[in-house]
Amino acid sequence: MIVQHHLPRDLFRGKTVFVTGGGSGINLGVASNFAALGAHVGICGRTKDKLDRAAVGLRELNAHADGKVLAVAADVRDPAALDAAIARTQAELGPIDVLVAGAAGNFLCPAEELTPNGFKTVIDIDLLGSFHASRAAFEQLRERRGCILFISAPQAFVPQAYQLHVGAAKAGVDNLMRNLAVEWGRHGIRANSIVPGPIEGTEGLKRLSSPEVDERAKQAVPLHRYGTVDDIGQAAVFLASPLASYITGTVLLVDGGSALVGSALWNETVQTLPRGKR
Repeated sequence: MIVQHHLPRDLFRGKTVFVTGGGSGINLGVASNFAALGAHVGICGRTKDKLDRAAVGLRELNAHADGKVLAVAADVRDPAALDAAIARTQAELGPIDVLVAGAAGNFLCPAEELTPNGFKTVIDIDLLGSFHASRAAFEQLRERRGCILFISAPQAFVPQAYQLHVGAAKAGVDNLMRNLAVEWGRHGIRANSIVPGPIEGTEGLKRLSSPEVDERAKQAVPLHRYGTVDDIGQAAVFLASPLASYITGTVLLVDGGSALVGSALWNETVQTLPRGKR
């Protein structure tokens, strides 16, 4: 695993970063960027095997700074399990300096077919999970005057077809972030959200991918390319670094400008998908 950086390789040496949903995708990309800069990294998720595989690569990345890695299975919907994971992180890696609340759920579903349980599931993972993680890490973050990074989504402010549940959940996450920035600022805790654009190699793009759709989608992004997990990871390390010490309560779009052009292409694409791919 290779992560390219223009920041000092020991920028986060001795710091502890905890990432929910850190076993794959964007969240693993974020964890990898912190590891490459020397951080101790704790990751949690629901699948232990996936976490253990991810941990191998993370250990390679932070070995130069004698970094440690902890992979612990915990569902963010279970406050007791998350409390235990965060307590174990403190015991084995040290108190948390950076919390990345990234665990999320998503599926495509027309609003009229969305069940109450389906809606609740995404709210529970995205919004309640972010609250549970923040609350569980509060004492450690206060001790370290640390920061929280929420992985949000453009659905929070750009309506998209078949994404009613996600839009509601992520709008709640961004509002949660702002409230914590106001309340916990007096403890030196900063809180910010990162909004990824279309990121190559992620499950969401794989669902919708075809050569024709990919080319049209890339051309619709003002920068004419998809993002990478490192684009999001590098934004995360910036927001957690001393370079961003006066930034809090901010929603940072890392999307190549895609939010500027709206969701028309997305809406056209998902509404023509065969029912089995929704």
